[in-house]
Amino acid sequence: MAWEWAQRLLGVKRNVVDSLGDRGENVAAKYLRTLGYRILIRNWECKFGEVDIVARDGKTLVFVEVKTRKDSDPEPEEQVNIDKQRQITKCADFYMTRYSNIQPAVRFDVVAVIWPRNQEPIIRHHEDAFAAVK
Repeated sequence: MAWEWAQRLLGVKRNVVDSLGDRGENVAAKYLRTLGYRILIRNWECKFGEVDIVARDGKTLVFVEVKTRKDSDPEPEEQVNIDKQRQITKCADFYMTRYSNIQPAVRFDVVAVIWPRNQEPIIRHHEDAFAAVK
């Protein structure tokens, strides 16, 4: 119950529907945890858009975009185009001004999840996938 209160306070959107995208984000978060990332918040929204996962990888603050598809045509990573990169960068800048007194190193990762029907998901993690786009 406290988590739900914190989500509302921070502006986290909660979907009731368990869509392919939601399942992909769950798998991506679990995968990142196995790598030692500490998930700070998921589905963080601001006036510029949404970031799927905000996490810590050591001292680095990581903004993660998750793209989930049933197949790899087109590649999920290709959907993170320059406009999406710009939107994520604006969200990251806003997050930093709102929640971080000390400005840590920042990185942008992309996690592609390909989840064919009746099969296990394939996860492709692109660390430092793009630089901040202004």
